This record gives sequence, C-alpha cells and structure tokens, in this order.
Amino acid sequence: MFFKRGLKEAVSPDDFDFKELFDAHYPMVLRHLMLIVGERAIAEDVAQETFIKLYERPPKEFTSLSGWLIKVSTNLAYNYLRGEKNRKRRESAEGVSRKAFEEEFLEPGEVAEVKEVLSCLDERDRTCLVLKFSGFSYGEIAEVVGIKKSSVGKILARALEKLKRVYERENVDVL
Repeated sequence: MFFKRGLKEAVSPDDFDFKELFDAHYPMVLRHLMLIVGERAIAEDVAQETFIKLYERPPKEFTSLSGWLIKVSTNLAYNYLRGEKNRKRRESAEGVSRKAFEEEFLEPGEVAEVKEVLSCLDERDRTCLVLKFSGFSYGEIAEVVGIKKSSVGKILARALEKLKRVYERENVDVL
C-alpha cells in the first residue's frame, strides 16, 4: 500500500512511498496532459512539475489522489499555455509593429537612419514608441512591455523626447 499511516492524519512525504505513487499515476497524468498541450516533451515537463507539487505539498487526504493530480496538472498546463500565448503575442506584436512602422511612415532611405536613432534608445523606450506608432493602445503597450497602463503616457513622452534629441544630434553631425 502507498501509506505508512492512516488517511485521517496529516500526510508528509515520508508517510507514503512516493515512487510507488509516481509509477501508478504518472501514465494517467501524462495522457491527460498530452490532450491539453499536445506535445510530449511539454506534457512530461508539466507532469514532472505536478509530481513535485505532490511531493512538496501533498493533499491533506489521499481519498481522491487521481482527481487531485488531474486538477493540479490541468492548472499547470493552462498556466503554461497562457504563458506561451503571451510570449508569442509579445514577440509577434513587436516584430509586426516594427515592420508596419517602417513600411507605412518611412521612405526607403530613412529606414536605416531611424533604426540607427532608435538603437540609441533603451529597449523599453524603443518598444513603446514602435508599438504606439503602430496603433497599439496604452493598455496593449503596457501588457506587451510589462508596465502599468498609467505609466505608458509618461514613458512615451520621455522616449519621444530622447528620440528627438538623438535625431537632432545625429542630423547636426551630418551637416
């Protein structure tokens, strides 16, 4: 049996044979996760995280261990998928917005000049400006950059001021 003590008492990792629990429930958890995430490697990572949670913070009662494992693994899988979705959206938004900005507002010869000036700004300021001029809302910019929505206006104003100073300095050097 899995347990060294009765079910009514508090359970610690020393109170059950973890390897036996793992061997008995891992295939079920993995199959369940494959249905959610679709990739075996990701499902294995999430399953491993599920069993780490079982080891570190086991449920108070093991009467429905399978249900607990399914619930925890499902939550972890959805957390993973949300994180991936957000990461992909941030990456694609930044890439698409830069291309759109270049194509819509600049002459071909100006692209290199603007890229050079933008490269003088820090990443956050550069991303905020590109997103703003690509039509993103303050809320969307805040989400992509990872800042408060209330800070976006101030960051944009400062970034635009820096951009103007750098641009003017670059054009004075050319003349």
